[in-house]
Amino acid sequence: MQTLVIVTHPNIENSIINKRWIQALESQPEKYKVHQLYSAYPDGKINISAEQQLIEQHEKIIFQFPLYWYSSPPLLKQWFDQVLTYGWAYGSNSGHKASGKKFALAISAGESADAFGPSGRLKNTLEELTRPFALSIAYIKGKFISPFAFYDLEFNTSALWVEKSVPEYLAYIDGL
Repeated sequence: MQTLVIVTHPNIENSIINKRWIQALESQPEKYKVHQLYSAYPDGKINISAEQQLIEQHEKIIFQFPLYWYSSPPLLKQWFDQVLTYGWAYGSNSGHKASGKKFALAISAGESADAFGPSGRLKNTLEELTRPFALSIAYIKGKFISPFAFYDLEFNTSALWVEKSVPEYLAYIDGL
């Protein structure tokens, strides 16, 4: 079964790594379904029913995005607010359509890995920064998997560095 990769990048045309990850994913359509939120909804009006159907059709869902002010781009937050609705994703007597599904994050970060954590410049781990995702997935009874992250993209965008990330990312997804 395909893995659904929901890409949320507000400027994918100028992306280096997210664009390369998309190319790698789209080269294997039997394994991965790439769904780009900013392309699908340039006006920001999300088709909630269509998004819910996508989630229902897949057992593994990856949210791929650049770390954006230590969170996700705004359209992904909007997606969570509008798609994971009462009666569909949660509720006392109904919902839970995403229950048991595996959810993960694939994050490109400009900072180095050393910048994260108590002794780093940012004083927070990536897991701490992404805790709202983990809590939201737990609330809808999904299984949250520790994020995949590729660091140093603000300082190192060499083709070799970007290419190094591709097999690591695909192995992460395939290992879920």
